[in-house]
Amino acid sequence: MVSLRPNGPATAALRASNSLLIRVRWLPQQRGFRQNSKRRQEVFQSQLEDPNAAAILSSLKTSPKVPQTLTEKIVQQYAVGLTKDKFVKSGDYVTIAPHHCMTHDNSWPVALKFMQIGATRLSSPKQIVMTLDHDVQNKSEKNLTKYRQIEEFATKQGVDFYPAGRGIGHQIMVEEGYAWPGTMVVASDSHTNMYGGIGCLGTPVVRTDAASIWATGRTWWQIPPVAKVTFTGTLPRGVTGKDVIVALCGLFDKDDVLNHAIEFVGSEETMRSLPIDSRLTIANMTTEWGALTGLFPMDSVLQGWLRAKATMSALDSSEGRSGNERFSHPRLDQLFESQLSADKRAQYAKYLHLDLNTLSPYVSGPNSVKVATPLDVLAGQDIKINKAYLVSCTNSRASDLAAAAKVFKDEAEKSGDAIPKIAEGVQFYIAAASLPEQQIAEDEGDWQTLIDAGAITLPAGCGPCIGLGLGTGLLEPGEVGISATNRNFKGRMGSTDAKAYLASPEVVAASALTGKISGPGWYEKPEGWTSVVRGEGDGIKEEDRMITADEAFQKIIDQLDGIIESAEGELSSSEQTTSEASAGSTEVYPGFPERVEGEIVFCDADNINTDGIYPGKYTYQDNVPVEKMAEVCMENYDPKFSSMAKAGDILVSGFNFGCGSSREQAATAILAKKIPLVIAGSFGNIFSRNSINNALMGLEVPKLIQRLRETFSEEPHKEADSHVTEPVGNKEEQQSLDSPPPAAPTPREKQLSRRTGWTLVWDVKKSQIEVREGPNGKTWTEKVGELPPNVQEIIAKGGLEKWVQKEIAAA
Repeated sequence: MVSLRPNGPATAALRASNSLLIRVRWLPQQRGFRQNSKRRQEVFQSQLEDPNAAAILSSLKTSPKVPQTLTEKIVQQYAVGLTKDKFVKSGDYVTIAPHHCMTHDNSWPVALKFMQIGATRLSSPKQIVMTLDHDVQNKSEKNLTKYRQIEEFATKQGVDFYPAGRGIGHQIMVEEGYAWPGTMVVASDSHTNMYGGIGCLGTPVVRTDAASIWATGRTWWQIPPVAKVTFTGTLPRGVTGKDVIVALCGLFDKDDVLNHAIEFVGSEETMRSLPIDSRLTIANMTTEWGALTGLFPMDSVLQGWLRAKATMSALDSSEGRSGNERFSHPRLDQLFESQLSADKRAQYAKYLHLDLNTLSPYVSGPNSVKVATPLDVLAGQDIKINKAYLVSCTNSRASDLAAAAKVFKDEAEKSGDAIPKIAEGVQFYIAAASLPEQQIAEDEGDWQTLIDAGAITLPAGCGPCIGLGLGTGLLEPGEVGISATNRNFKGRMGSTDAKAYLASPEVVAASALTGKISGPGWYEKPEGWTSVVRGEGDGIKEEDRMITADEAFQKIIDQLDGIIESAEGELSSSEQTTSEASAGSTEVYPGFPERVEGEIVFCDADNINTDGIYPGKYTYQDNVPVEKMAEVCMENYDPKFSSMAKAGDILVSGFNFGCGSSREQAATAILAKKIPLVIAGSFGNIFSRNSINNALMGLEVPKLIQRLRETFSEEPHKEADSHVTEPVGNKEEQQSLDSPPPAAPTPREKQLSRRTGWTLVWDVKKSQIEVREGPNGKTWTEKVGELPPNVQEIIAKGGLEKWVQKEIAAA
């Protein structure tokens, strides 16, 4: 990152031990636009909220003394092929060799991809873990055949394999020690974020990525901007980790952390009030909050949990049972001696805070994680329920089952009678996150308590959480359900005409007992309580802030930076041009086009989801001809698109293009239409991955969307804001790898698609686009993200699968 700064004795002295300090100032929910030759936005940087946050832009020449976040430090360890002294940071595209990669029921589709690219042996069998957990209740011959094929493949390749009924893959990854603090672990499932609860950087990948890892041990990743979420206070009695994340999703509901990595921090006292199981729940549902990771620190709470696991493993071994070699005290000694933490002066894209003292039990819904309501409000509305669920990787560990059982035990103690039964007309389903967790609950008597209360047991697996189970326990039309799971999108757990709420295990149990949404009465509102304290910043009052000499010194530097940055704004345009020229041109990988040009076809809508791009009815049809894919491209968004768009056109759309499910055909259908380039205000993260993996080029240019809307919108003209902003509409489904069909998009204008007559040229070397607004219109240019060579290489070789084929051939 090139920066022009005045030099002087005072500045030099202050910077003697700080070679370069980069400041990030966050403007909430603003995507500002301004011409600035020194600040370049990365390709597919959906995560970026504001180009003023220059520190998160990708740079291939990072100062080795730039402080790093915990996220960046972990990625640093798993990035391969870095140049000497290259320190990674947010925005960088990196090639990663993750510690582990987990696949579940989708292991067979991944295996088919693996074999199609010509691979025969896994690059590193011990890097891969396979679990069967999604459709475990399905005993059809077709599903059993698929499960058998996966197991046979795993056995042949020497992969660690866990059969159906053993537990949910994410829980297995944690309890078996595959997800390990300070490592980077990926899985082909959207709730991989859960591993962050134990200080492991977990993030989802798509099937092509998984096949690439199987074959080469590697895939690519763009490091997201990192948000720092500071917890203050401690959790009151009766408030759980589930309440924390449900409240965060509802209180910060304007895509505040969309496509970000999150790092949770707090004082030692605060973090002690969040046990590991609560952290796993919070990290798990950062997916629903819109984030790509949710990382907790490696602190004394985690150390205690790990020591207990190692002690139990040693005890098992000493008594002749099978211990777990991944949990050993010598390994923990080594971990704790060199455990990672964020640098004190690490800079973040956003700073948010939540005071746990002010939190009460919360309920999410109906049918949206962005609607969060205090329990006492809903409890007063007499909302009757038909079904209750204590299942999923989010909240069905032994501690959750114990909390639910306690509701019934307390009621029995009050009445001096036997365990009470659930309310008449209510069905209460339970399934442990894994067999070991179920065994603990059985040993403690909690499992039997729930059965005595009338609970219906299901095998350890995903089941109703994802709408599977051959109809067993799914919501019927008109029914109301309350669940301890992570998603309540309409139709996910059954009928689209049902209502689904999310809550903690004890609230789910209390609701099953009373027949309506209610709590166990464990929470007492503090005297003088007014509202939940949350917002931007770290939440520490200035009068309570104690700063060290280093922090005071840093404050002086910050003030000087403000003066310096003001001076930068007054630099002449000629100096800016000189700076731009000195930056040099982008290196173009052999075979990657130096220029891409075409006429703009404008689809003026935000949140065009993958179902709008490629209809779901074709998604699971094998061998759909390319011509048919081209014909149905954008069909569910605009049936007229197919006849309007031509080969060589450039497709331009609004914000969050490609949200929804992970279907790769959303990218390949556009390519089938012979459209080489898509430009949007921002992209859904999974669509971004699928585009690069399938050699579809894309750019984010918010200014172009603004100009097109100013020119072509049929709505009453409004004065353009000084900043181009992200939409804040219904985007709950965008991070889902297994979401239900998203709702149809709401267009901004009557004409859904139009040929604009505008032409666009992308000069790859200059990292610049030139737009001509019609034959006689004005022409203007705009800097765009520099596409790094490693991503160019994947696209130039025809996508990730072909890149893997060439890697295999070269080996």
